[in-house]
Amino acid sequence: MIAGSTITQSATTSLGRAARELELRRGEFDLAVHLGCVRTLPDEGGGGRRVARAEIDRLRSEAGFPETLHERVKAVGTTEGAALMGMTTTRFTRLARLGLVVPVKFYLNRYRAIVWLYLAEELRQFAADEKHAPLMKGRTPEGLRGQLEEGVDLRPRNWRGRHLGFQLRQSEDPWARAAVVASLLDPAAVAEVARDPYERASLNRLRPDRASGAAPDSPSALIAERIMTADDPDEIRWLRADLRQTLSEAREDRPAPRPSVSSVPPMPATPGNRPPAPARTTDATDAPDVARSRRLLGWLRRRNADADLPTAP
Repeated sequence: MIAGSTITQSATTSLGRAARELELRRGEFDLAVHLGCVRTLPDEGGGGRRVARAEIDRLRSEAGFPETLHERVKAVGTTEGAALMGMTTTRFTRLARLGLVVPVKFYLNRYRAIVWLYLAEELRQFAADEKHAPLMKGRTPEGLRGQLEEGVDLRPRNWRGRHLGFQLRQSEDPWARAAVVASLLDPAAVAEVARDPYERASLNRLRPDRASGAAPDSPSALIAERIMTADDPDEIRWLRADLRQTLSEAREDRPAPRPSVSSVPPMPATPGNRPPAPARTTDATDAPDVARSRRLLGWLRRRNADADLPTAP
């Protein structure tokens, strides 16, 4: 096993080094992995994921490297996206809220406002498609305009759907796949599906990192957490059904780990859980007590007889 692990390590490289060799910033590299532009492998030593040397060589040998790779993972905000599509930022935002263009990333700026990012390549393809011409200029169709007036905003939901696909493609273990689905539901919804506390512990331990770059429980972290948690009733129903399915597949693979009996600490003796004292048995050591009790009982009977009281049985 050691020899095999050595071969694997020498034939692969860490994600950080792969990003440098592919001339990508870490955010660009992570997006390239999510999009499937860069294929990764699980580390047999349990240290996360790695990139095969052959994969790096393949990408570096492509015509136009590194510009072509950069273009595939280029993400733009609303202003640049609107310019690419030849429309105002207002119209672009309307298309995004309606779910016609789907964000690929988001971050919070210093004012804690959500900044959505979109793949430039997808925006160019959308604008080039003739069937989208009525959406590019002129008055927004009445049905879509009505949705906007009702306050529809599908950007968070569409991002979650896309993010779910990213994570599932990177997850091969059945329990890890179930944890990916559970990570988009609030704890109460997860508990309704996974009633076993040990299963919930496994899902929580394996859930993908939801770090937002902000301090835990800070306002920015809470905003990011809200975006990452399903809130649409239809979406929640769909995710709950998906969690039931992935949990069933995980259980078939192996049960959730449970503590062994020997590892469970003894329960402290309290009035609520103290075991009953064993009943005493009469033996030679009890003889003095028995005799004393008999003498007392005889005295009580004599006293009661003298007082004309009922005799104790």
